[in-house]
Amino acid sequence: MNTNNSHDGTDNEENFETLLAQSYKEPSRMEPGQKVETRIVKLTPEWALIEVGGKGEGYISINEFKDADGKLTAHEGDKIRAWFLRSEEGEMRFTVKIGTGPAARAQLGDAFRGHIPVQGTVSKEMKGGFEITIGGARAFCPFSQMGIRRDEDKAAYIGKSLTFDIIEMSERNVVLSRKGILDVERRAKSASLQETLKEGDRVHGTVTSIQKFGAFVDIGGLEGLLPVSEIAWGRTEKVEDVLKTGQELDLVIKKLDWQNEKISFSLKDALPDPWDSAARNWLPGSYHTGTISRLAPFGAFVTLGEGVDGLIHVSRLSGERRVNHPDEVLKLGETIEVRVEAVDMKNRRISLVPAEISREEEENAATLEKYQNQTDAPALGTMGEMLKKALEKNGKK
Repeated sequence: MNTNNSHDGTDNEENFETLLAQSYKEPSRMEPGQKVETRIVKLTPEWALIEVGGKGEGYISINEFKDADGKLTAHEGDKIRAWFLRSEEGEMRFTVKIGTGPAARAQLGDAFRGHIPVQGTVSKEMKGGFEITIGGARAFCPFSQMGIRRDEDKAAYIGKSLTFDIIEMSERNVVLSRKGILDVERRAKSASLQETLKEGDRVHGTVTSIQKFGAFVDIGGLEGLLPVSEIAWGRTEKVEDVLKTGQELDLVIKKLDWQNEKISFSLKDALPDPWDSAARNWLPGSYHTGTISRLAPFGAFVTLGEGVDGLIHVSRLSGERRVNHPDEVLKLGETIEVRVEAVDMKNRRISLVPAEISREEEENAATLEKYQNQTDAPALGTMGEMLKKALEKNGKK
């Protein structure tokens, strides 16, 4: 028996401790701006905890994972990219928002090379665009890259915190853009809404822009067109007379074209249809006052009420006089009293006649009726007999 191997294991334990000590290295100290790619291991009301390798756990404010409505957008297990800020009370603090703290410039360079969006605040308007503050750094975003319309109020953007892409970076300048981010957001919202929206649905939206041909309306991140013809049941001459930017509307989805990413709305379809009560409001034989809204070779259109027009046919514009075109006797915008001759609810047509002509026709009809009643009296004989009686009467005189 070999006595050299007869021991209590103390040497093996010492060898293991020696090897462990030799292999262990103190974790290197993290520098502000250092990037880590990891997972969220736990979410609390205040913090998102992440793994930081052998260095332990890192902490990120839970507010960095909330959207504009305060809704949490992250989940435990999500992969994220974060940047080290500082150690505080023995805890390592990280951020997923680039450009804050002493490592702002290094972070911006990393974000530019890695195509990582950054969070910035619109600080002021300047020639050609806006100055954006990203932590302690300043950047520039041209108007053309802000994703805003020409008629939007640029001053309304001052003080807003927005997300940007860095599209250019040098020692002196950092140039930003929102167009790519907005496009991604729009596509994501479009994809989500495709599952729920359909033509005929009622939606709530906000007017974002006024144009000659209508208004653009946002229905929660997705924008569509409200054509001028769909604003009211009546004729709309100027959109700005009816709508204004920022106005909230209840609309009906008129048409969905997901392939071309176009949505059109109707405001009038969300309002009561005036033709539903036309048969009660404009009875045949009743008299009303309206406004000449359009003149055409075949007649004059008269607006009787919101969204309801009637037609005076050119043949009914004058009694005995021949009228070749309505503009010979009427003018646009002129107020006129009319009589309803007929109502065609199926085709949404109301036939009218000027009140003056109608009353003249009524008087003529009354006169004719009176004459007919007189001729219905007992016959006085033939013309010859009547003449003979008249001569006899004169002879007696």
